[in-house]
Amino acid sequence: MNSYKIAPLLLIAAGLAGACGNKQQQAGRPQAQAIPVTTDVVTEEIVAGIDAYPGSVVPLNETDLRAEVSGYITAIFVADGASVSKGQKLYEIDRTRYEAAAQQAEASLAIAEANLDRITRDVARYRKLAEQDAIARQTLDYAETDLNNAEAQVASAKAARVTATTNLNRSTIVAPFSGTIGISQVRTGALVTAGSTLLNTISSTSPIAVDFPVNQRNIQQFVALQKQTDIEKDSVITLTLGGGAVYPLSGRITVIDRAVDANTGTITVRAVFANPEGLLRAGMNTNVRVRTTSANKQLVVPYQAVTEQLGQSAVYVVTDSSTVEERLVELGAKVADRIVVREGLSLGDEVVIQGLINLRSGAKVTVQQPTEPEQ
Repeated sequence: MNSYKIAPLLLIAAGLAGACGNKQQQAGRPQAQAIPVTTDVVTEEIVAGIDAYPGSVVPLNETDLRAEVSGYITAIFVADGASVSKGQKLYEIDRTRYEAAAQQAEASLAIAEANLDRITRDVARYRKLAEQDAIARQTLDYAETDLNNAEAQVASAKAARVTATTNLNRSTIVAPFSGTIGISQVRTGALVTAGSTLLNTISSTSPIAVDFPVNQRNIQQFVALQKQTDIEKDSVITLTLGGGAVYPLSGRITVIDRAVDANTGTITVRAVFANPEGLLRAGMNTNVRVRTTSANKQLVVPYQAVTEQLGQSAVYVVTDSSTVEERLVELGAKVADRIVVREGLSLGDEVVIQGLINLRSGAKVTVQQPTEPEQ
């Protein structure tokens, strides 16, 4: 009987020993250490800086050249990609049948006019005789009917001549305006169909436009820029090209679109640039840089406080409990080593500028004195 009483006591003792061991292990674990960071505060400033917008180069004039009459291409007068002037010959479609049709229309018109002239003289003579009752009234009526028919025949012949002459002229395709022609879509000897065959595309090159989207809250700013007369001379609107190259000429605002895109909240603005060297090409992507000076003070933070991921910008803000909170922000113009924050922060917020690598929301931090900026 004593052995049955001893066994439960041993089990209880073993359980107590295990619990004590677990407490000793938990007590021995190191607690998460605070991450050392350097901070700065959000301040307000009158900002004079540069706003950047993604832009796309578009020609002020661009059109597809299509055959307006059918036939075979007999001549191509320009090389692919050449600069052309308004009225310059570009293509020629076989003119043989169109020249023949024009000549036939001229001959038909001449016959109709000669017939009209004869009938006109007859009617004049019959009218005089009718006044003297020398001919029957019916004879004059027939003559006047013939006169009306002859006049209609002349009008029809003139219309046919216009059609034939127009087709003859359209067999030669000329440049509708000065610009640059693209790569030809047809070669000599190709059969083209009126209204459907694409021959080439021509676009104007100088001046040339750059379209870029602007947030609707900045419409008033660009309306003011559009009204400025010295904006081009003062280099307020400039471009950077691929690879960061700066376009040497500045532009001016010419058009602000009629409506805001309800899906994006942006409106399209068009700036026009001189393009004498042809550096700007239709469809090219650029960055439009707009020099601005804010009318009111704006919130700014050091640029090194901003992190970017998946197209979103964020900063880490130190809370009263010495932890950090990640906040998404909307950025404005960058000025030297600082950047405008339009939304997401308040004046006096303490933001992390160094030690960002290991941070996450809720992490414990300890603020240190600033060191050399992180690379």
